[in-house]
Amino acid sequence: MKKIVIYLSMILMIFLLVGCNQNNKPTDIKLDIGESTKFSKEEIDNAVDCLKRSFDFEACTLTKIYYNEEISNTAVEDYLQFGNGSVNKVKAENVIVLLSDFDVDNSGDNPVLNPGESYTNYNWILIRDDKNSDWKVDDCGF
Repeated sequence: MKKIVIYLSMILMIFLLVGCNQNNKPTDIKLDIGESTKFSKEEIDNAVDCLKRSFDFEACTLTKIYYNEEISNTAVEDYLQFGNGSVNKVKAENVIVLLSDFDVDNSGDNPVLNPGESYTNYNWILIRDDKNSDWKVDDCGF
């Protein structure tokens, strides 16, 4: 009985290790995080981590994430006035806009984006309920 438990535990461990190794998201994404008077480094890092987890464009590779407070503040104003922010009534201090660059591979597997092209300045609007909440992607696009 002991051997069966050990073998089953080993098999389970192998499946867990193989499953964890299947993460094909690149780890060499360039980050360019400028100075911020609005958010702490930890808040921005958490938003970046959320974006990385959320990026799932088929046949695409995320290459760069950047934060520019001036660009972000302008996009936040538009979001609050004309976008989902006008509906969900989120406060400005709970909205951050990150920018990204990504490449589309040549497979043709992405039905929307052009194969072999690179896209830059793609906006990601992340929101949270309050300063202690996790970020979530609310909108994205150019």
